[in-house]
Formats: sequence, C-alpha cells, structure tokens
Amino acid sequence: MLPLQSIRAPIAAILLIQAFVLVVRALIQIRLRERGIETAFAKDLSYLVVPLLLAGMLYPILKVHKAFLLELFSFRRLDMRLVLTAIAIGVLARVAYWCQLLGSIAFGLLTNSDPAAIVGPLVSFGCPPAHVFLLGLLVAIGLVPVIEEVINRGLIQSTLMDRGRWFAIIVSALLFAAFHTPASIPFVFIFGIVFAMQFANTRILWTTTITHATYDGLIQFDWRCVQGNWNPPIGDTPMLGLGVAYLLGLMVSFGVIAWLVTRAGVQDAPRTQS
Repeated sequence: MLPLQSIRAPIAAILLIQAFVLVVRALIQIRLRERGIETAFAKDLSYLVVPLLLAGMLYPILKVHKAFLLELFSFRRLDMRLVLTAIAIGVLARVAYWCQLLGSIAFGLLTNSDPAAIVGPLVSFGCPPAHVFLLGLLVAIGLVPVIEEVINRGLIQSTLMDRGRWFAIIVSALLFAAFHTPASIPFVFIFGIVFAMQFANTRILWTTTITHATYDGLIQFDWRCVQGNWNPPIGDTPMLGLGVAYLLGLMVSFGVIAWLVTRAGVQDAPRTQS
C-alpha cells in the first residue's frame, strides 16, 4: 500500500484561526440566546458563520493545497464497500457511546445527586419543530463533518505524516479532541484515533466524512427526539449484570470497528498529488 502523502500546512496558524472562529461563533450564539432564541436552535444558527469565516481566513492555506484536498475528495477512489464500511463504523461508534454511558450508570460511576430525579428508566419520543430539526441535521451532517475532516485529517494529519504514521494519528486525534467540550474529550480522542487510522488506510476524506456524518446525524435523532431518564439510587448500584452486559457491548463495538478500519484500505489507489 502506498503511504499517505505528507504536505506542509502551518498547523499553529490553522489552530489559532479555528479557535478564533469558534469564539466568534460562541459570541453570536450568546447574542441569539439574549434575543430569546431557543438554545439548540441558536447553537446551530450561529454555526452557519463558521464555514464562511474559516473559508475566508484559511483561503491562502486552502489555495496552496487545493489540488491535494480535491484529490482526497475524489469520487473515482470511492466505492460502495467503502461507503457501507464508513456508515457501519459511524453506527457502531454511536452504539459504543451509549454502551459506555449506560455502563457508567449501571456501575455507579455516573450518578445524579438530585433526590427528586426520575429513577426510571423512562423513554419518550418527540422531535422538535421541523425547522429546528432540519437545521440541526444540516449542521451535523453537512457542515461539521466536512470542516473538521478537512482541518484535522486533510491538513493537520497530512502535515504530520513526515514525522511518522502513529505520531500523525495520535497528535491529530489530540488536537481534534481539544476543540470539544471537556466532558467529551476522552471519547472524542478515541474516535479521533479511529478517524485518523481510517484516513491513513483509505487515503481519502470521503470515508472519514461519511463516518463522522453518520455519527453526528445519529446524535441529532437520539439527542433531540429521544428523552430518557435513568437515575438509579446510589444504594441500587452497582448493577453488575447490566454493567457487564454494557461493557461487553462496548468491547464488541470497538472490536468490530477496529476490524472494519483495518479492512478499509484502498490497496490500488494512486498516490495523491499536491
């Protein structure tokens, strides 16, 4: 298999620009909330400025590496096997998330100290208004995956490749996780490694973008349309049987993901050109 080509993009400048744009987005979100716009809708609405600001501020870097990035999004190197594998990895990633969350509750690692909290488990369904839900899907499926994959895998990981495959994978995953909420950093870092390995094996951004979009799209459904409550009293935990079951589900999910990632390579793809 041919190695993934290394490029020379200014990582420090990319990270500073990304941080600045996200601060601007956060300020816009605050202003929208002050005007009475619901939190989730304000969050998605404010994100619409991100691609415009990033495209403008990163234009000199994107221009230099335009041919390289376009090659990474080449359709001629994408087949149905890669698409289905990418979707499966995204679905399994979401299953893994729920297994670790429910397992943490069952083992008593995640508790709710509010005595009035609903014990449950209770599950109800109900999606937000169509315009709120559709904007959320647009951001989660169409904008966030493309932007984050171009920056973290297309530019950062590719730039680090001349220092070694695993160095590029680990550092790009760390930088990817750093731009997420503190509570989600461990899980995001793990799947940053998955995305980085997927990119290193396939050498195209379509695969990681499809996986990323699948995972984020599922979040929109189970976050916005499913309302769940499960807060077992401290005296009832740990629930070893449930905890072990969820732990096994987590291990199986990770095992299948690892197997799929190792089989996701494009064996006969030509070397990308910058």
